[in-house]
Amino acid sequence: MTLGGLPAKRILSNRFCITWHMIEIRKSKDRGHANHGWLDSYHTFSFANYYDPKHMGFRSLRVINEDRVAPGRGFGSHGHRDMEILSYVLEGSLAHKDNMGHQEVLGPNEIQRMSAGTGVMHSEFNPSSTEPVHFLQIWLEPAATGTPSSYEQIRFDPREKQGRLKLLASPGGGAGVAKINQDAQVFVAELAKGDEIAYPLGSERHAWIHVIRGAVTLNEATLHTGDAAAVNREKGLTLSGVNDQPSEILLFDLA
Repeated sequence: MTLGGLPAKRILSNRFCITWHMIEIRKSKDRGHANHGWLDSYHTFSFANYYDPKHMGFRSLRVINEDRVAPGRGFGSHGHRDMEILSYVLEGSLAHKDNMGHQEVLGPNEIQRMSAGTGVMHSEFNPSSTEPVHFLQIWLEPAATGTPSSYEQIRFDPREKQGRLKLLASPGGGAGVAKINQDAQVFVAELAKGDEIAYPLGSERHAWIHVIRGAVTLNEATLHTGDAAAVNREKGLTLSGVNDQPSEILLFDLA
């Protein structure tokens, strides 16, 4: 059996049960794409007019949108509820305003978390008159609905992600970590050529890897910019940088 070009490994645990250890690749070119002129967006999972019943999400991970917004343009005031929303800027800046009283500008090496429990109205704009903003917006379904809405924005030193995993969000939060209402941990890492990270997975855990830029190897597979991988029933992951220029990835550890 082959999944996304990578062979699945079968282990016969007893005469009645077969356990599959596997990594399934989601190629960048297979994502949904919408270009509205002012907004150029790639959708890893079904979103807006892009509908793919085979890719509605993975575990509690529901949305990874890679957006490029033209100078001076953006998303007008709109609502969300019962969703954990993370924004991560790659280039440029993103202005945020919401009905909870927050008015902030998000840049690279920051994580923004908005818990839209009982409901939030917010807007997002590119405040630059000359430069586009390139960012990822991530949605996770919450563990419980109807919780109070809240907001966090945390800046970190880029050295914290160089050659290692930097925890961006977790259920417990903490110093430099956004607190999310879901049994999930979200990491970022920047891997130079030769850098290697080993990450053990619990027996009941799953992982999603998203390559922000560059190229990495994940166990036996090579992933490039925009590629992703769903990981089920693997004991652990090994991630290595392969490009001369540093590559960047997100790792989601999910129940």
